[in-house]
Amino acid sequence: MTTTTESLTALYAEVQQFHAAQMQALDGGDFDTYSATFTEDGEFEHTPGRPAARTRAGIAEELRGYHRERFADDPVQRRHSFSMLRLAPRPDGAIDATFYCLVITSRPGIRVPEIAPSCTVHDVLVREQGKLLTRSRRVAHDYLSLV
Repeated sequence: MTTTTESLTALYAEVQQFHAAQMQALDGGDFDTYSATFTEDGEFEHTPGRPAARTRAGIAEELRGYHRERFADDPVQRRHSFSMLRLAPRPDGAIDATFYCLVITSRPGIRVPEIAPSCTVHDVLVREQGKLLTRSRRVAHDYLSLV
């Protein structure tokens, strides 16, 4: 695959839009829509100590379970903020996307949000029927790399 500045710029904008829709679904608690942004056999590794979730149904179920366990008695609004996106198209058409993520958590009555964790995210994106999908997502928490 030949990559030009123009094609990389268009791809960058497309990936930004893809991530925005994907994360707005996650932050809105729509885990089925979020998991539909993965390939049917997709993998998602998001939290240290938890096994990677596999398949769309498995990813949605993992997220429902995680949020029930983690936030059952803690009403929050979480926002995932991505930055410093770097794309590396592969010869086979897949795309390596690496970026930073800050998770911002707001709670009722508390004006100052919590910002944690800080992570680096590694995606492998593919096209199926002309549509971008995530084949795999691995989230590396920064605090673990500082030890």
